[in-house]
Amino acid sequence: MKKISILVIALSLVFYSFSQDTKPLTAPQQTNNGKPADTKPGPKPYKDVITDKAKTDDGFFTVHKVEDKYYFEIADSLIGREWMVIVRTAKTSNGIGYGGEESNRQTLRWEKGPDNKVLLRSVTYFNVSTEESPISLAVKSSNSEAIVGSFDIKAFSKDSTGVVLDVTDYIKGESPVFSVSQSFKRGNLLAALIPERSFINYIKSFPLNTEIRTTKTFASAPPAPAASQNPGPNIPDAANVGIITLELNTSLVMLPKIPMKRRFADERVGYFSNGYNNYALDAQRTESETFIRKWRLEPRPEDIPKMKRGELVEPIKPIVYYIDPATPLKWRKYLKLGIEDWSKAFEKAGFKNAILAKDFPENDPTVSPEDVRFSMIRYFASDIANAYGPQTYDPRSGEVIQSHIGWYHNIMQVLRNWYLIQASLSDPRARNVKFDDELMGELIRFVASHEIGHTLGLLHNFGSSSTAPVEKLRDKAWVEANGHTPSIMDYARFNYVAQPEDNISTKGLFPRVNDYDDWAIEFGYKPVLDKNEYEEKAIVNEWVKEKMKNKRLLYLRQHSPAIHPGYPDPRAQNEDLGDNAMKAGDYGIKNLKRILPNLPQWLKENGEEYGQVDEVYNELRTQFIRYVNHAAANIGGFYETPRTMDQDGADVIVPVPKAIQQEAMAFLQKHFFATPAWLYDFKILKQFNHDQVVDEARSMQDNIMNNLFNTGRFARFIDNMAQQGSSTYTLDEFVTDVRKNTWADLYAKKSPDWYQRNFQKIFVEKIAAIIKTPATVSFPPALNVDNPRRYFSKYLVGQMDVAKSDVLSALKGALRSLRSDIKAALPLVKDNTTKYHYQDVLERIDGILELKK
Repeated sequence: MKKISILVIALSLVFYSFSQDTKPLTAPQQTNNGKPADTKPGPKPYKDVITDKAKTDDGFFTVHKVEDKYYFEIADSLIGREWMVIVRTAKTSNGIGYGGEESNRQTLRWEKGPDNKVLLRSVTYFNVSTEESPISLAVKSSNSEAIVGSFDIKAFSKDSTGVVLDVTDYIKGESPVFSVSQSFKRGNLLAALIPERSFINYIKSFPLNTEIRTTKTFASAPPAPAASQNPGPNIPDAANVGIITLELNTSLVMLPKIPMKRRFADERVGYFSNGYNNYALDAQRTESETFIRKWRLEPRPEDIPKMKRGELVEPIKPIVYYIDPATPLKWRKYLKLGIEDWSKAFEKAGFKNAILAKDFPENDPTVSPEDVRFSMIRYFASDIANAYGPQTYDPRSGEVIQSHIGWYHNIMQVLRNWYLIQASLSDPRARNVKFDDELMGELIRFVASHEIGHTLGLLHNFGSSSTAPVEKLRDKAWVEANGHTPSIMDYARFNYVAQPEDNISTKGLFPRVNDYDDWAIEFGYKPVLDKNEYEEKAIVNEWVKEKMKNKRLLYLRQHSPAIHPGYPDPRAQNEDLGDNAMKAGDYGIKNLKRILPNLPQWLKENGEEYGQVDEVYNELRTQFIRYVNHAAANIGGFYETPRTMDQDGADVIVPVPKAIQQEAMAFLQKHFFATPAWLYDFKILKQFNHDQVVDEARSMQDNIMNNLFNTGRFARFIDNMAQQGSSTYTLDEFVTDVRKNTWADLYAKKSPDWYQRNFQKIFVEKIAAIIKTPATVSFPPALNVDNPRRYFSKYLVGQMDVAKSDVLSALKGALRSLRSDIKAALPLVKDNTTKYHYQDVLERIDGILELKK
C-alpha cells in the first residue's frame, strides 16, 4: 500500500507555535566526571532522571515510575510512527452510561521539536494524498496537524537512541487526548477538572500497547432547566454534590507499520466503515473512499495455490477470543459456542479454523487482559443489563487490532424477560422466574454470537427479517430449516409469530448465524488474490450484484434514532418480524393476550412480593407498543433499497403502497385506537398491585400520536402526493382516518371510556401544538451510525415550512369537521362525564381556531 500523507482538521485544541528552523536533538556534552558541562536548562544525564528508585515496565512505551513521577522512554524508531489513544470509562457515575464505553479516540504522532522538545500531534484522517502525487504539496499546505502536547526532553536514553519525557501532569490533567472528549463533557454536565482530586492509578506497558488508569474528578456544569425541551441527563452526583468522579482507562496502541490492504465498503452489505477524501485519484472531483473494518485474515504464502484451487486454508493469524477467568464456569461453554458459531461463515470466505475460542491463561503473570494482543469476552459482576462489542481499529485501513466484548451479569435478566414475553407459549421452560441452565445457556450463546458479529465488523441488519413470509414463521418445517430471520445481526430476537399449536422447537424460535451472515463474512474476508485494492473493487461489485438476486441476502441500513427517529423504511425496524408488520403484530398480540393472565402464576415465588410480575408486565406492555409502532412505520413510509447504476432492479426509492398504508391504519384502529381492554384488565392487574395505569396509558397514547403526527411524516405525504397524486395515501386521507379512529365512539354514538377521553384530548392538543408553532422544520440526513460522512438517504434531507404547506390546512380542516360533529352529537348525550368532555373539547377547538364567540 502506498504511503499516505494525512491531513488534519483542528479539534478545538491548544496550539503551540514554534520556529520552523528546527535544530536536531543532541545529547548534552559531559565532562569526565559525568556531570553536564552546560548548566543551562535542558536534558539531564539518564541516571539523574531515571534513578535507582525507578520502577520500570518495558513495552510499547517503556514506563518509569520514580516516586510520584511517571516518565515515558520513547525510542527514536517511534518518532513519526502513528499510534492511537482510546479513552474508556472504567468506572462511571450513575447516569453516565456504562463502564467500558468509549469517551475519546485520537490518532497521534510524536515529532521532534525545537529547543529539545518533543511535540505530540493529533492526526485526523479526512483528506489524503499519496506522497508521489504532485497534489500532495497542496494537500499538506492546506491543513495543519494540531499540536496537542509539548514535552521537554528530560534525558536521552542510555544508548542515545531515545528520549525520556515527564508525562505525569499531562496524563492526570485536562489534556485534550488523555481525558474524555469535549462532546462527552458537554453531554454529561462535566465542567472543569479538579486537579487535587485527580490522579494516576497506574500505568502498565505491553509490547504493542500501554495502559493508563486514572481517576479524574470534574466540577459539574449546571443542567438545563427542567422545563426546557432538553433538560439534559439525570446524574445524581451532579444534582446532589456538584461533583462527578470517573475512573478512566486509556489505551495507547501502536498501529501497524504497513497498513492492511483496504476493502472498499458497499452500501448493500452492512459493515462498520471509515473513509476520507483522496486527492491523488485520477478524477475531476474530490473522491471519497470508504472502507470496511475487518480483521487482517490472510493465507500463508505457501497456501495461496490451494486457495486458488478452492481448498480451505488456515490463516496466518486466526481470530482468537479468550474467556475471562471471572466468567462462571457453567456459562463458559456457551460463550465459546457463540464465538465458534462463526466458523462456517469463514469457510465461505476460504478459511478454516479462522476464529477460535479459548480459556484465558489463569495464574500466568506473563499475560494480562489489558494486553492488546488478547481479545476477550470480559465478564462484569454488575446489575447493568447489557453487553457490547467495541473494536480497536486502524483508521488508515480499517484493520481490527483487538476487541473486548463487555458482558454484564445482569444481561440474563433482559434475556429472561425477552424470551418469556416472546416465546413462552411455544417453550414451556420459559414459564418461570428462573430459567434452567440449559435454556439460559442457549440465550447467552445467541447474544455472544451477535456481539462477536459486531467485533468482526458487521453492522445491524434490521431489514433481514423482512424477507421471511409471516405465515412461514408458523410453518414448523420451514422455520426450523431456515430460521425466522436470515441474520443474527438483526434485532429479531425470538419468533413471536409462532403460536403454541404450531409446536415449533427452539430451532425455529432462536436466531442463528445464517445466510446473510455467511455472505457478509464472504464479502469482507474472502481474499482477492494478485489484485490491488482498486482492482478488487470491481470484482467484489460483481459478487454483490450476483448475491443480491437472493432476497434473503438483503441488507437494509441501520439508522441512528438519535439523529433521525423517523427513518421511514418499515422493513428496517428493530424488534420486528416478517414481511408484513400488521400480520406479525396480530399474531404477537394474540400471544400477549394469552400470556398476561398467566403471569401471576408463572412468576409466583413463595414469600416474595410481586416485583417480578410487575417487571414482566411492563415488558409485555413495551412489546405491545413495539407492534403498534411497527405498523405505524408503514404510514407515509417508503422502501429504500441500495443499488448501483449497473445493477438491475426496482427504483431505489419506492413509496409504501397505498393498500399497505391503509392496512396499517386499520391495524392501529383495531389494536390501539380502540381501547385495549385486555392490556388494562384490572381483575388481573390488581393481583400484583400495578398502579398508575391511566398515566401509563396516557403516556403511551401521547408517544404514538407524536409518532403519527411527525412533521417528517407530513413532508413525505406531501412529496408522495406531488409525485403520485391520488394513487397514493394522501395527507387528507391520513388525517381524516386518525380523526375518525380517535373519535370512533362519537361517530358510533357511544360514550367514550377513560382511555378514549384521554386519547381525544391528546389528538386536539397535538394539532394545537403544530398550529400554534408552525416553524420551518429542518430534516437532517439519516447518518451512518459509525461513519458520519456517509449519508443514507438524500430523500430525507431538506426543510419544510409548515405554515406554507398543506399541513395546517389539513389539520384545521380536521378540527372544523370534528367541531361540527361534536356539536351535532352533544344534544343527545345523557351522561355528564361525556357532556363535559365534549364541551371542554369544543372550547379548546374554538381557542385553536381563534373563533369569536
